Amino acid sequence: MKTNIILSGVGGQGILTIAAVMDTAALSENLFIKQSEVHGMSQRGGAVQSHVRISDKEIFSDLIPEGKADLILSVEPMELLRYMPFLKKDGWLVTDSETFVNTTNYPEKNDLFDQIKKHPNNVIVDATQIAKDIGNSKVANMVLLGAASAIIPLSEDSMIDAIKKLFQHKSERIIKLNLEAFNKGKKVAEGITDLPTSK
Repeated sequence: MKTNIILSGVGGQGILTIAAVMDTAALSENLFIKQSEVHGMSQRGGAVQSHVRISDKEIFSDLIPEGKADLILSVEPMELLRYMPFLKKDGWLVTDSETFVNTTNYPEKNDLFDQIKKHPNNVIVDATQIAKDIGNSKVANMVLLGAASAIIPLSEDSMIDAIKKLFQHKSERIIKLNLEAFNKGKKVAEGITDLPTSK
């Protein structure tokens, strides 16, 4: 088993937190994991991406070759399209529908969605709005992780435990907020597509 995941978005959207949850969950399952450093400008508003590789055998490179990503998980739709050359033919795209307009020639939202929908395995979730409804737009990243959870080769229990562990230094309210976001994302994705059966 080997799964290659590209995380993308802009600085301040919680890409590193998504990676940290997967890293923690994978280690708890005694799996091998490699994660590249975040590439790009990780300050708020700058484009960022990270490669995460999970396997039951030793991994020698932390970078995913073009055409080998099983999943591109993006917190911003245009940033997802930037990494399409990395996706496998039968790979999955999971993205927030909320755009982060940080350039004057930013494309129309519907044009972005049309491009994403050309790929049969896509999940577009209004993660930012779901997070706002829960009580904090910052947990949109956990909504997206939940939406992608059926595609990631980690058990739901280990991801939930990883979220608790990562936020244990925060308040109980913050832990609950992140867990609720994860669960809402999982439910929304189940409602809009035939995802692989959960582990």
